[in-house]
Amino acid sequence: MGNQKSLSDSLTDGFIIIVMLGLMLITAYPIIYVILASVSDGTELMKHTGFLYKSFGFHLDAYYKVFGNPNILIGYGNTIFVVIAALAVSMSITAMTAYVLSRKQVFWNKIFIFVIVLTMFFNGGLIPFYLIVKNVGLMNSLWALILPFAVNTFNLIIMRTAFMSVPDSLEESAKIDGANHFVILTRIIIPLSLPVLAVMSLYYAVEKWNGWFYASLFLKDRNLFPLQLILREILISNSTDSMLGGGSIDTAVQISESIKYATIVVATLPILCMYPFVQKYFVKGVMVGALKG
Repeated sequence: MGNQKSLSDSLTDGFIIIVMLGLMLITAYPIIYVILASVSDGTELMKHTGFLYKSFGFHLDAYYKVFGNPNILIGYGNTIFVVIAALAVSMSITAMTAYVLSRKQVFWNKIFIFVIVLTMFFNGGLIPFYLIVKNVGLMNSLWALILPFAVNTFNLIIMRTAFMSVPDSLEESAKIDGANHFVILTRIIIPLSLPVLAVMSLYYAVEKWNGWFYASLFLKDRNLFPLQLILREILISNSTDSMLGGGSIDTAVQISESIKYATIVVATLPILCMYPFVQKYFVKGVMVGALKG
């Protein structure tokens, strides 16, 4: 039978399946642990050591405390604003810059390449960003988390490569019909590059959602703190007092440990929900943007 697999092929497939299942388990277990711990009895959880494969009871008190904490709600609002504003700014600038870099006949092409080289040079430096934010008056403003980091060089290179894959004939036909560069970008290039745009949007959204370091440098007003900075305080400084309210000491001890895990779930779940919507674009978007030179 020509379609039957040989023994070596079957063994290889079995080995790959086992390895992938092991990697999936290693990746999923921390998430499972956090979810189980967030709904467990805090006292029993503090006594437990080793692997956690089931919850100690089922308690939602930690989640009630988390959502009852005004700092969490304020952090959610600030983070959502930063993500939405950053997506609008970053995707617009990245798309326009990638278009200029991908078109051979655009006069500004070489100027933009020089600017991108400078961006790559300063991209890893903290001091230039801090001086820029301070000198332009963005300190203690949410825009300090958006404008200085509007373009990610890696995302720009991928988007540029994707735009270069669009046939030149489409652009030439549009120019014959009187289309300018803006029309070509918005009506031809972008509709043909939706997988890449979806992936880049995810990259930017995850970057802004998880960001806390620059917020700790640029923001002093607690009413401007993003969610991840508040989460960091809870996990590192053990600052769960504001969520415990006026309950007894026993109650506080019971849920204080679970509050930390519940906060992680609350802070992580929304961004995880984005992945299923862009999963079908993910492989195609990255491959199209990475392979064609």
